[in-house]
Amino acid sequence: MSGAASRMRWAALVRAGLGAACLLVVAWVAVSRWSALAAGHPAYPLLLVALALLGVVLPARIGRPRRDGRWAIAGRVAGAVLLVVVLCYTAWLRPFAAEPAAVAATASTPTVEVVDDPTTWELRPRGGQTDVGIVFFPGALVDPRAYLPVLRPLAERGHLVVVVKPPFGVALLSTADAALDDHPEVTRWAVGGHSLGGVAAATQAAAGDGRVRGVFFWASYPNRDLSPTALTAASISGDRDTVIDQARVEASRAQLPPGSEFTVVPGAVHAFFGDYGPQPGDGAPATSRTEAQRGIVAATERFLDELARVTR
Repeated sequence: MSGAASRMRWAALVRAGLGAACLLVVAWVAVSRWSALAAGHPAYPLLLVALALLGVVLPARIGRPRRDGRWAIAGRVAGAVLLVVVLCYTAWLRPFAAEPAAVAATASTPTVEVVDDPTTWELRPRGGQTDVGIVFFPGALVDPRAYLPVLRPLAERGHLVVVVKPPFGVALLSTADAALDDHPEVTRWAVGGHSLGGVAAATQAAAGDGRVRGVFFWASYPNRDLSPTALTAASISGDRDTVIDQARVEASRAQLPPGSEFTVVPGAVHAFFGDYGPQPGDGAPATSRTEAQRGIVAATERFLDELARVTR
């Protein structure tokens, strides 16, 4: 077999292999996480569609004439490596799916209307609405619906709650700006988040938007110094959480405004701040999810009451 024929054979195998890999990754993610994909930001499903199309196109081009120059070959090798990286990243982005209790919380009730928009979930109080709203950023790769059961009690108290659907499940790729602009009737906002979502909330709080009056952290800590600001702040964590660095949570006291409330929920782990099942690397809980979430909600309600009081 000539050198040119051998290269063509290997190129055909690589194309076929990459095409099959694209289709396998897409099928695995779609079958295992279809509900979460449909409930999240459209960016990830669109990426899967693009990879599926590529999986069909690559084998279809086998046998077509190609340039064999040095730069053409280098370009094809670089493209293949890049595609492998994208496939690995796409598989890693597969979200933690919401538990059935959280999926059930997407239904509206007599007290709270649930609205599913392309980039947010909203919990709208059906009764009287306060002028304090909440924008919440989910943890990394967590189905946004996982937080609806924990946040619903806040909406039942009259607070509009907007849960961001981050692109690819990464809160740092999103902001609260659109939510604030879409609801001019809300004059005071608190931004908060779980885990990586808390870092996104800190970034939003530090942006200087006068409508944002408070920031809260669920199993998280700020990535910048907010202590000179006039924000009302609160940190809520679990003492059995081994996903985050507890020392960083304690150190964040110096990064938040004086008087910020720190609450430690006894027996709570990282995954108890939402309803998405266990999380790798988490600790062993010493309480029930229901009891832990009762403490998380109570601490968040105290924070909102304080925000309403000091910013009135």
